[in-house]
Amino acid sequence: MPVILITGCSTGIGFATAETLARKGNTVYATMRNPDKAPELQKLAEAENLSITILPLDVLDDQSVETAVNKIIANEGVIDVLVNNAGVGSFGSVEELPMELLRNDMETNYFGTVRCIKAVLPYMRERKSGTIINVTSVAGKVYSNFHGAYCASKAAVEAFSESLAQETKPFNIRIALVEPGVIETPIFRKANAYPENMLYPNLKRFMSLFAASLENHVAPSVVGQVIDDIVTAKTNGFRNPAGPDALPLLSWRATASDEDWVNSVNIDDETWINFMEQGMGLNVRKYMETKGMPQFN
Repeated sequence: MPVILITGCSTGIGFATAETLARKGNTVYATMRNPDKAPELQKLAEAENLSITILPLDVLDDQSVETAVNKIIANEGVIDVLVNNAGVGSFGSVEELPMELLRNDMETNYFGTVRCIKAVLPYMRERKSGTIINVTSVAGKVYSNFHGAYCASKAAVEAFSESLAQETKPFNIRIALVEPGVIETPIFRKANAYPENMLYPNLKRFMSLFAASLENHVAPSVVGQVIDDIVTAKTNGFRNPAGPDALPLLSWRATASDEDWVNSVNIDDETWINFMEQGMGLNVRKYMETKGMPQFN
């Protein structure tokens, strides 16, 4: 069975993916920045006798990545699959979002992914075998206001992956993207605070869309299953949407011209609410009509 390295496994998609792949009999190395702060996966592995080894790995640190990869190679002699999942998400207008957060999204989501790939790729190239799965987001294709930092980082991974896939094809190394829609994970609770008096309109629409989407309670295991389908070659697609709203969101953007997409922010609230409820099946009205911004609990 494959030896699989997964980043960002403390919670959410990474945790669910480690669990899903280990239950299928794979040898899973689940990594995270601070394993001591997230003991739940270790407890699960012990309770169910799953082949999960937890290692520290900070995608922002060259030495941390190299140490983790070297340990896996020393133990197993091979890394068959790399799942780049570690990520963060900031929101807010470009003008009001601190440069620190803009950089952090790009450093973690893009350069963190690149760093892990560069560490693993030599071993895959030498063996002429391997799979690299990069977890992006529908936000890598659907760009919305107040989401510029996150969208830019995910779009960068999308573009990078398409170029990389062509480079690695002669070495029998598969590159695949997984594009989740709105998944119920802690990333929403970890998001940065926004200014009390925003300079730009429509933030409440942005927040209401996510709040209403989270009512669907789409579990991270949905993404884990898509990743398993790639690992087992049940699907051979390069881009793999994950979650019930992923394809509708991608299709919504694909059918709109660039000009219409940009101009859509100028429609009135009632028109926007009706479209979200009738076209997307999202109950946004209650959030739009409630005083204050929706909160992600």
